Amino acid sequence: MNAAQGAPEGTAPDPDAELALKILVAGGFGAGKTTLVGSVSEIRPLRTEEGLTEAGESVDDTRGVAQKDTTTVAMDFGRITIRQGLSLYLFGTPGQDRFWFLWDDLAEGALGAVVLADTRRLQDCFPAVDYFERRAIPFLVAVNCFAESRSYGADEVARALDLDRGIPVVLCDARDRDSGKEVLVRLVEHAGRRRGAREPVPVG
Repeated sequence: MNAAQGAPEGTAPDPDAELALKILVAGGFGAGKTTLVGSVSEIRPLRTEEGLTEAGESVDDTRGVAQKDTTTVAMDFGRITIRQGLSLYLFGTPGQDRFWFLWDDLAEGALGAVVLADTRRLQDCFPAVDYFERRAIPFLVAVNCFAESRSYGADEVARALDLDRGIPVVLCDARDRDSGKEVLVRLVEHAGRRRGAREPVPVG
């Protein structure tokens, strides 16, 4: 039994036991979900990317991300150790609405979620924000700061997305491991405050 499952009645929890938490990485098409999972993962990330085709042009809006030539069709998966005894299992969701039927399965048992936002296409992260709000899954918004995009402050993004007070908005570079790790630490802290004394749900 691991720490996430709790210790048997009458025994003290093992402080060195492994705690594994499930985190979702969501957001719009081309926001950088696969990049974030890959940059922070300490294992070779599992990716389910396929090349974009002419057949998909009518359903995949590539405005603002014209250089993108692949897309996630199931999920990305990675793992990062935050500190001794605490690991995060990362599940990147597909961004296009035709793959949203996968989200319910991916979200089961998740501690929380990172919603990646691209200010060039900020409206693309509204569905993810709505999804986690409706299901009361703790989340934060991480603005992936692309070099060619206009810079906005966290408060401006929060107002544009009409976020509830207390939902964190952080600026990040999805390509940078330290930046991505800081986003995940902020999410775990936020989810911990939201869930209070409740024990996290174990992965698997």
